[in-house]
Amino acid sequence: MTTDSPATTARTRVAILFGGRSSEHAVSCVTAAGVLGAIDRGKYDVVPIGIAKSGQWVLAGPEIEGWSLKDGALPEIKAGDKTVSLAHLGGGHQLVVSAAAEVPQELGAVDVVFPLLHGPWGEDGTIQGLLELSDTRYVGAGVLASAIGMDKHYMKVVFEAAGLAVGPYIAVTDREWTVEPGKVRERVAALGFPVFVKPARAGSSMGISKVDSLDGLDAAIAEARQHDLKLVIEAGIVGREIEIAVLEGRGSDAPRVSLPGEIAMVDGDHHAFYDFEAKYVQGDAVNLSCPADMPEADVARIQEQAARAFDAVGAEGLSRVDFFYTAAGELVINEINTMPGFTPSSMYPQMWEASGLPYADLIDELIQLALHRKVGLR
Repeated sequence: MTTDSPATTARTRVAILFGGRSSEHAVSCVTAAGVLGAIDRGKYDVVPIGIAKSGQWVLAGPEIEGWSLKDGALPEIKAGDKTVSLAHLGGGHQLVVSAAAEVPQELGAVDVVFPLLHGPWGEDGTIQGLLELSDTRYVGAGVLASAIGMDKHYMKVVFEAAGLAVGPYIAVTDREWTVEPGKVRERVAALGFPVFVKPARAGSSMGISKVDSLDGLDAAIAEARQHDLKLVIEAGIVGREIEIAVLEGRGSDAPRVSLPGEIAMVDGDHHAFYDFEAKYVQGDAVNLSCPADMPEADVARIQEQAARAFDAVGAEGLSRVDFFYTAAGELVINEINTMPGFTPSSMYPQMWEASGLPYADLIDELIQLALHRKVGLR
């Protein structure tokens, strides 16, 4: 297989994948609306492909209004009569549309896929594996990094091995909660309250609850188990929430890091933490500031740790790394997100905007990184 980038005499053809089967379907649609509205159409021939909750791939059309968040209504990709698939035909990666009792229609070659998918069946290595099998270039982390970045348990294991400080937590499997719930409650109580109960493999704060006593634990676990039967339960950490945007370096260059951004809850009466409603529905519930007010030495320290976390999981393309920053100046890593929210108002693009890389240029850089990646040699 060649490791050279595709020819650039014509516009590079980019397939934008969004929607998906996970509970973050709507978030993915909103992310896609942002990218579709900003991508350079003079440089890129864009093919939007939506993935319905059933898993069907459909041509989504060029409009972005239907995928935006309006008046709190969540957008959704609907299944259709025609299915889009990616096939390796004639030495290229061809989009094919098929329908019952019809001859399949070839839509032409694709140079790179931009998978704007959040959560399981998209951000967890599954779609990346499909693209790897078809030798298709794509934006973002590979199979292993995506899988680690999706699983909050194994993510912490990797971070600890890389020498990064991780807060107290326990992992709870389906079997443990089903067979020995009493022991799970004891382990949680040993962490001290409050705790945060989280699905191990979900994002956008789906299924997460803050629990202040044992009385609320079972209900929080039941809620989290609606999204994943494996859970991570974390001790609450008092500290500011600081984030760093990481961008893969060109060639053998080190990862690039942004200025730090900070999340501060404004609507504390309605949101105990940065949950889904605060992130995507009530825009005035949080204050997102960049650069965060931190001593210069601590800025350098958190940037170094973010780059180390990116390398620890083997990430590529982009990631957002989240930390707690305590009053004593301690840094505790919370998580890495290998496909962070990517609307123009999301923290990842905002941090790069404040660091001198505008949204449209960031999209271009990510596509170029994918086009120049040495595929087949992971």
